[in-house]
Amino acid sequence: MKPNYQQFKNTVMEHYGEYGRHDLPWRLNQSPYYVLVSEIMLQQTQVDRVIPFFEKWMEQFPDIQTLATAKQSDVLRLWKGLGYNSRALRLQKCAQVTMNDYFGVIPQDYKKLLDLPGIGPYTAAALMNFAFNTWTPLIETNIRRIFIHHFFKDDSQISDTDIMDMVESVGFCDEPKIWCSALMDYGSTLPKIIKHNPNIKSKHYTKQSKFEGSDRQIRGMILEILLEKKNGKMLQSLLFKKLYKLCHQKSLCHSILDPESQNLRYKNIITKLITEGFIIKEKKSIILK
Repeated sequence: MKPNYQQFKNTVMEHYGEYGRHDLPWRLNQSPYYVLVSEIMLQQTQVDRVIPFFEKWMEQFPDIQTLATAKQSDVLRLWKGLGYNSRALRLQKCAQVTMNDYFGVIPQDYKKLLDLPGIGPYTAAALMNFAFNTWTPLIETNIRRIFIHHFFKDDSQISDTDIMDMVESVGFCDEPKIWCSALMDYGSTLPKIIKHNPNIKSKHYTKQSKFEGSDRQIRGMILEILLEKKNGKMLQSLLFKKLYKLCHQKSLCHSILDPESQNLRYKNIITKLITEGFIIKEKKSIILK
């Protein structure tokens, strides 16, 4: 039986009319820059947690040019607490490339957006829909969830290719930016409505890895320690000692107890941070870039 696309659209839009998050700061102002920042911040982070960071960000970096010319340490300092710090660097790099290549104007072209640092297919599509009101089919966790629930109830191991085909078949209702907002708001509350998460049927579903004791947590601790320093500089030996002490306090060293092995782990993490452009190694010191 052919799916009832209109009934689906009515369900989504009725929910949006009654429960939509119309007052989110990046919906009150849907300029390309606001949309870009919000989409990068929202990657793997809940909306309620992002809002205060977004508002503070816009106070300090209100436009592309301000962000592009800011000190990297100031960017990381403002991002502190949001997690996945590499997102902040990609966002600033994106601003710098936009200034150099497009005179500070985010391009209204899907393919050109994909060439910018930190922008993948979803973020490019989100910009097209929210910032430029141009319908571009997209998938993210909330959209995936509702399409699985409404169109793939009896299936398992559902691929994003199949879901994208359905997204394109359904099309959009009213303006693209309104339709995409409605989809995401409905998808975010669907698990509470139906008492389970349809995304577990997705072929691409994975549980988030444990944060406690992870390299990601230690990366954040390294940057936090350096951000506490006025010049972002610390002797590597002192950094290792402080990290080791903090790890023991947080019970992160349950698997590797000897300082030598733990310091090797730190060195590997620091090497990666240097490669990614977060910090600089200068003689025996570690310096925040």
